Amino acid sequence: MKGMFEMISLMISLLLLIYTTSAILDPVDFLALQSIRKSLEDLPGSNYFSSWDFTSDPCNFAGVYCEGGRVVVLNLGDPRAGAPGLSGRLHPDIGKLSSLTEFTVVPGRIMGALPVTLSKLKNLGFLAVSRNFISQAIPAELGELKRLSTLDLSYNQLTGSIPWAIGNLPELTNVILCHNHLSVSIPPFVSQSLTRLDLKHNELSGIIERESLPSSLQYLSLSWNQLTGPVDQLLPRLNKLNYLDLSLNQFTGPIPGCVFGFQITNLQLERNRFSGPVQLEGSVTIPTVDLSHNMLYGQVSPLFATVENLYLNNNRFTGSVPTVFVDRLTAGDIRLLYLQHNFLTGMPINPRTEIPLSSSLCLQYNCMVLPVQTPCPINAGTQKTRPTSQCMEWKG
Repeated sequence: MKGMFEMISLMISLLLLIYTTSAILDPVDFLALQSIRKSLEDLPGSNYFSSWDFTSDPCNFAGVYCEGGRVVVLNLGDPRAGAPGLSGRLHPDIGKLSSLTEFTVVPGRIMGALPVTLSKLKNLGFLAVSRNFISQAIPAELGELKRLSTLDLSYNQLTGSIPWAIGNLPELTNVILCHNHLSVSIPPFVSQSLTRLDLKHNELSGIIERESLPSSLQYLSLSWNQLTGPVDQLLPRLNKLNYLDLSLNQFTGPIPGCVFGFQITNLQLERNRFSGPVQLEGSVTIPTVDLSHNMLYGQVSPLFATVENLYLNNNRFTGSVPTVFVDRLTAGDIRLLYLQHNFLTGMPINPRTEIPLSSSLCLQYNCMVLPVQTPCPINAGTQKTRPTSQCMEWKG
C-alpha cells in the first residue's frame, strides 16, 4: 500500500512539473500568431511555415520560443544562409505579443511599413528586420522601447528621418540602418553603451555635433551620404574606434592627427572635402589609409611610410616624396602607394630600380618627369605629367 501511495505521489509530481514547464499558450498570443501567419507566405523553395499547424502547440512552431505560456522570441523565416525568405506584410497584431524580447525576420520580400504596434513590446531588446522591402518612415514610437539594445533595419526601402526618440533610447548597443533612403540629419545618441553605428548608403545630411555620438563607439560607418562640416572636434572623443569609414561625404576642415593612432585596420576618409596639411603624431600602424580625393596639401609625411596600402592621390601635396618610401617600396613592405594627381616635384628613386611585382606605385600627373614607369589605375588618366602652368600657380 505504501509503495503504491509513493508511486501515485511521484506521478502527480511529474504531472505538475510537466504542466508548469509547458503551460498552455496565452490565447492572445495564439491569436496574434494566427494573424501573423495569415499575412505572410513562404517564398518558393522555403517551407518555414510547414510546422505552423495551429491544431498543435504553437510553442513548437519553427522560430517560436515560449516561457510561461507566452511567446518571448519570434524568428520569422528559415535562418540558414541562402534560404528563401518570406513575402507579405508584417501584421499589426505583432504588438500583442507583449512578452516578446526578440523579433527577427530573415531576408525576403516582406513589404509595407513597420507596424507602429511594435512600440507596445516593452520588453523587446532585439529587433532585426533587414534585407526586405520595408518602406515608409521609421515609426517614432519605437522610441518607447526603453529596453531595446539592437536595432537592425538595414537593406530596406525606409525613407524620412531617423527619429530623435530612437537616439534617446538608453540601452542601445547596435544601430544598423545602412542601405536605405533615410535623409535629414543624424540625431544625437545618448546611450553610453552604443558600440556600433552603421548608417552608410543613405541620404543623410547636415553636420555632426561634437557631443552627438558617445565615446563608447567602436564601429562607425557613415559612408555614401551627404554629411558636411568639420570632424576635428568629434573624432578625438571616439578613441575606442576599431572601424571608421567616413568616405563619400562632404566633410570639411582638417583631419585630426589622433585618428592615425586609432587601433583600426582600414581608415577610409576618401572623397570628402578635407583640407589643410596632415599632422601626424607618430608612425602610422594602420595597414590601409585612404585619404584620396580631398583637398589636403603640404608635404607627404615620412611617418606614412609604415602604411602597407596608402592612397594620397587626387589631393594637393607638394615637395619631394621622402626617401624612406623608396626603401620600403623596394623592400616590398609597401604594397600600394598611390600619389597620382598631386603637385609633387620628385621622388628619389633610381630609374633602374626594380619594384617588386607585389607592390604598386603610381606617380602620374604630378609636377615631375616620372622617374620610373609603372602601371597606374585606369581612372588616373593618360597624361603623365601635370601642365607646367598649374605647377607654377599652385602654392599649397
